[in-house]
Amino acid sequence: MKANSTMPLIVGLVMVGLSFTATQAHAAGNACIAVNGGFGNGGTTFVGKGFSLPGNGSCGTWSGVVKTGSSVVLTSSGSACTSSDGVILTLTMHSTDPAYFGNGETAAVDHIQLCLKGTTNCPYGQYSHGYFSGPVERINCTTDLTTIPSTHD
Repeated sequence: MKANSTMPLIVGLVMVGLSFTATQAHAAGNACIAVNGGFGNGGTTFVGKGFSLPGNGSCGTWSGVVKTGSSVVLTSSGSACTSSDGVILTLTMHSTDPAYFGNGETAAVDHIQLCLKGTTNCPYGQYSHGYFSGPVERINCTTDLTTIPSTHD
């Protein structure tokens, strides 16, 4: 009887341990995607703050900033979906900065297709279509990219 009464407790502790490990394994971080060479290299970089790559066949949210020019920081949000086979990540972004766009314009829309397993078996080119269009690549997020200044264009 005593072994049976402690069994639910042991199973419960194991389940909590497994849940905690799974959460750590999928912890959110920053994700950086460079368009046309990225910020600091004549292009633009999308920085997803606290981004977690969606599982195969799933979608998630993207929120963060877009850095472009010498000091332009746009606020960005959208969705990110991974193909069911885990090959393609498609992101649709809505980025705003009225001071940057001027003349009554406030936002830009971009659609990014990114190969997750390299370009060898990629059915699409890695490209951003929209306001910030051009070839894309995943890059390491640096402090220069992830820092959000209090004043910017």
